[in-house]
Amino acid sequence: MSVVAGIGARLQSIRRRRGLTQKELAEAAGVSVSWVRKIEQGEREDVRMDTLRRFAVALACPLTALLGPNPGPPEGNGDGSELWLPTRDAIAASAIEVAEPVPNRSIDESLTAAVKLYHHNEYETLARLLPRLIEDGKTATPLTRSRVLQLAGSVMVQTRQLQSARAALEQALADAESTGDVLDAASAVITLCWLLLVERRFEQVRQLAVEWADRVEPRLSVASTQEISTWGWLLLRGSAAAVRDNRADESDDMMRLAQAAAIAVRRESIGYHQYWTTFDPATVAMKRVENAVVDDRPDLALRLARDVPTGLRPTSDNRNRHLLDVGSAHVALRRYDAGFEILQCLSREARPWLIEQRMAKDLLGRIIGRRRTLTTEMREMSDLLQLEY
Repeated sequence: MSVVAGIGARLQSIRRRRGLTQKELAEAAGVSVSWVRKIEQGEREDVRMDTLRRFAVALACPLTALLGPNPGPPEGNGDGSELWLPTRDAIAASAIEVAEPVPNRSIDESLTAAVKLYHHNEYETLARLLPRLIEDGKTATPLTRSRVLQLAGSVMVQTRQLQSARAALEQALADAESTGDVLDAASAVITLCWLLLVERRFEQVRQLAVEWADRVEPRLSVASTQEISTWGWLLLRGSAAAVRDNRADESDDMMRLAQAAAIAVRRESIGYHQYWTTFDPATVAMKRVENAVVDDRPDLALRLARDVPTGLRPTSDNRNRHLLDVGSAHVALRRYDAGFEILQCLSREARPWLIEQRMAKDLLGRIIGRRRTLTTEMREMSDLLQLEY
């Protein structure tokens, strides 16, 4: 049975158990009856995640009940561009054991430089540096090697090269755990949860995030910034998985705890750019906007966006994703010009990041699908994002 046919069979089974006709489900989910019929019969292979989530809401069931245990690869899960081929090869060879790993300050310095390139969207330079950094990491201590592979895993998730991401992150987690460093291991788990979110494995994310949040749960009055922030990021990952799985109450509970953590966190002088160095009230506020967009509440998303603190500077990728969420909310409310302005802004400020985002392509498709003729700027954006005809 194919993944799509499996979804259709599960949709039909749950609909019948709820006592709904296809027409009633279609009305509750805001789609046509023919669309429900074709999905249940396995005739359509382009079922969007937001459509499936609408079905889950209408049926009062978790989204994972429709996706099943093996949700299948997300869109855009290819091998990646030739730009990242040396990085993928380096990750594949990174498990070679070294007899006597030694501390290496130059590797730490190169890692810091590579993290800056990643957050500044300088992908071409990073693609030249990262393979050598991974290779050098083989001679480093397990903790340094773990941090190198965490960065490599983040890059691979960001560019949707998911097999390489999994290989890097599983090795990063194993290296960190071998040192007994719970917080560095949790940092690897945070990135692994991001990968699992992309892979639509929401239940696994929820379990993993809760397990590790329990392991690192701090006393906010006396805990270090690293402890609080690591715990906060695990809660954000759990909240993201829960809201996608139609578990709104659970998502809200974790978001409230993350907000408390963000308030308690203290700004410190930082070096290496781990997750605990990028957690603050602005990050939590932006993730609340993201959850509102996922929950199909664009009005709320835009209201929350106005409350995002402006005095703090989150990492560029978090800020860029937030802007896409705001753009998606505008488009959901048929404010197409506002949504397109955000895409133009991201094209100017973070073009290498933007062209890797499937969400950006979907957003542009929704914008131009409402127009009879396209402006020059829209045609150029379509070419940039390689929008399919």
